[in-house]
Amino acid sequence: MSKFYLFLWLRWLFLVTFYSLFLASALAAFITFFIYLSEGMPPLSSEIGKALFAIAKFWFPLTWSLALLLALFASVKYFFNTCTAGYVLKLQSCQTQEFIEVIGYGDLVKVWRKWFMLLIWIVAAQMIIALAFTSVFSDFESVFVWFDIYWLFGFILVAGYFALIVLTNRCTRVKIKQC
Repeated sequence: MSKFYLFLWLRWLFLVTFYSLFLASALAAFITFFIYLSEGMPPLSSEIGKALFAIAKFWFPLTWSLALLLALFASVKYFFNTCTAGYVLKLQSCQTQEFIEVIGYGDLVKVWRKWFMLLIWIVAAQMIIALAFTSVFSDFESVFVWFDIYWLFGFILVAGYFALIVLTNRCTRVKIKQC
């Protein structure tokens, strides 16, 4: 069973990372191009190229925050109905208690909400532990000196593993079946 959770988590980790980085890069490039377009599209030189890169670099963490939320929602659908290490997650319908074969995003809203709240609480616990380690083992005065979107992303990826285990054990609509 631990192999199932590990492989499912690794696939989820890859999907969330790929989707969020791709979407954030595309959004940052779009915003950068829109700014370049609104400035009259001056001829490209090394100075303008550096300025455009600085603009894209500024917008990337901001767009990554939005892209991460979208990727977290989109990636939950891929947990279900895919055989991993001999097991598969199945989602039950609310009314008839039979398994849903074709899962849409509308079917996942309640499950995603529970899973997302688990992620929030586990990330908060990780931040408290990180704050304790920061105050004991380093000269940083607070967690917000070093904490940024990149650390948050790492915390979310680690929390995803534990939230997946808790979700499959506590959520009555999610069942693990052999495939």
